[in-house]
Formats: sequence, C-alpha cells, structure tokens
Amino acid sequence: MTATPTGPALSTPPDNAEHLLAPATAHQALRMLLSSAPTASAIAVGLHHNGQRALFVRGRTAHHGGVPADARTRFEIGSLTKTFTALLLAEQAARGELNLGDPLARHLPAGTLLPPGGRAMTLTHLATHTSGLPRLPPGLLRSAVPRLFTNPYAVFGTDDVFHALARTRLRATPGTRVRYSNFGAGLLGHVLTGAAGSHSYPALLDVRVLKPLGLQDTSCTAAAPEGGTQVTGYWRRRARPPFHIPGLPAAGALRSSADDMLTLTEALLAPASVKVPTALETALRDVPRPRLRLPRGSSLALIWNIHSRRDGSLLYHHSGGTRGCTAFAGFVPHHGTALVALANTAPGTDNNLIQAAYNTLIALQPRNTRRRQGQSRK
Repeated sequence: MTATPTGPALSTPPDNAEHLLAPATAHQALRMLLSSAPTASAIAVGLHHNGQRALFVRGRTAHHGGVPADARTRFEIGSLTKTFTALLLAEQAARGELNLGDPLARHLPAGTLLPPGGRAMTLTHLATHTSGLPRLPPGLLRSAVPRLFTNPYAVFGTDDVFHALARTRLRATPGTRVRYSNFGAGLLGHVLTGAAGSHSYPALLDVRVLKPLGLQDTSCTAAAPEGGTQVTGYWRRRARPPFHIPGLPAAGALRSSADDMLTLTEALLAPASVKVPTALETALRDVPRPRLRLPRGSSLALIWNIHSRRDGSLLYHHSGGTRGCTAFAGFVPHHGTALVALANTAPGTDNNLIQAAYNTLIALQPRNTRRRQGQSRK
C-alpha cells in the first residue's frame, strides 16, 4: 500500500503509516520528519514494517517551476552510493571473481603505484574504512576550489585518482583504525570493475545489482529516465547544478527514489523474499554481517554502520549528502523495519533530516518491545 500526498508539510501522517508506527509516536515522528529540512522543496519518505510499506512525499521538484514530486522522483543520494558498492563487492565475491581479503593491488591496472604500506590494504579494509587512506585524494581540494559549493569533484577524473594514490601518505596502518574515506570507497569501485573485466562502474552495477532488484529509478546518469522526474538540488535555497563525481563514482554518483531505496532495504531485510540470481541473494545476506566491533555498542558491516539497541537488536544505517541533497537509509532486521528519507537540500545546520529519520526508525520498533523497555527502566 502506498500513500503519496503532496503539497505543504502534512499536519497528520498518512493513514497507512498508523499501522507501521505506535499511535503515540506516529503523529509526532512523521510530522517532525516531514518538516526536518525546511529549505527543501521536496521530501520523500519510505517506511516498512512487518511486510507492509508506506511511501509518501511532500512538495515539488523545485521551488520555482517544479512539478509535484512522488515516490519515484529521483534525488542525489551521495554517500548512500557506497551501500550499493558494498553489495556489488559481495556479489562479486559470491561469484568467485574476488575475495574480500584480496590485496588492493591484485585488481588494479598493471603498473599502478601504491603508497608506502599500501600493499597491506585489502578490499575489506576499503569497505570498512580501515584502509588508512585519507578522506579525500591528495590534490582534489586544490582542483575543487573554483567549484567548492557547486561541484567539487567535477574535474577530478580516473587518471587523477591513480596519480593521487601514488603520492598518498597513509594516515594509519591498514586494519588498525577507522577513518571514513570517500577516496577508499571510490577506489573500491575501480577494483570491482578491474576484477570483473569491466570499464564502467555504472554499467557493472546496473547489470549485477540494479536490474536484478528491479530498481528502475536508480542510476549514475545526471538526467532522469524519459518520463521520470528528478529534483533540483538546493544549498541555502540556491539551486545547485547536477552533482558529478567522475573519478570516484562508487563513492557518491547515484541518483535514486524513495521507492527504490525502500526496495533495497527490504531486500536486505529479507533476502529470500526477492527473486534474484544466487550470487546477489548471497550478497544480500553477507553485506549486513558485522565485520568490526567499535566502542559504545557500535560496529561496522560492509559500509553500513551498526548500532546495538537496548533490546539486543541491530540498527543498520547510513546517510549521504551532495551540494544539493540529503539522504538516509536504515533497517532493523530483528524488527523487520526499514526507513528511507530524501530531501533536495544540502546537509547543514538548518537540515535535521538525518537525525529525524534515525529517530523515526527507532520509533518503528514493535509496541510490545517499547513497553518492555519502559518497564525495565522503572
């Protein structure tokens, strides 16, 4: 079942959302989520709980001259692209094209120069942000200065990536420290195409992941498919050009819709429920497996962050942002719940979408579990 109201911020949640959230929290959580990014012209949200889904949208694709947004309207999802890269990595491992413990160098072009200590980097290090690579490639900021608030990655191509790798200084010995790295995740995309004998990350992802899952609205292309709609991104209500990241597409190039993003999280919740090739089903089961334990009850899967809840459940989450859009996706397998949220405004102090989405996902847990937790605190 689907609800897709548009227009001003909703004063009451869609009727079918009441079946997904405890009544005491439904109105407050959804109203907060739909108003969490006031400078966006559109916010799209997808909820899933115990086999039921709700998709609803507020607004238009642009502040001026846009059309009504719907559940299939595309947004830039930024770093949520990395969750698709993780799935492609696990799919290729299931096929036997590579192993997660393979050294980085095995699947890079012949003659690629690595930084000192780089031969110890594995594919798992790249997918858990423990490679020791910096957040950004050396030289990128210098090239980004003229377009820092529009398209900072736009002129940084594949050749630049490999030139940067050769002169990188690792920030830590691989495997010893978590350091979030767009560079590492983007480099992983080049590894995956090398292992598959492909020249294009977007094409490989499309064949191996997007089409099998039926994700018709998701791609790296800057323009929406014919007949589809796509938002204009905004930064402080100023329209931004389409985001481009040619050298590191695996780190942030995808556009997607609330419908497609919810479908992805649903597949991760219940891999056996989707009809996909065996290798992809294996990957859907493998991606959420915790790989690295962190302090304060947190851990890491392949790309996904994991937070341990008081009831013993694991909450998986990741967010993304470009110069014009903000995105969140999360799911809790133990409760059979998932939530995705997209807005066409850049991350900033006036944008609380990610925190609001995280809080709403917590509110999706079963009512009897919430009651038991309340009793245990008395």
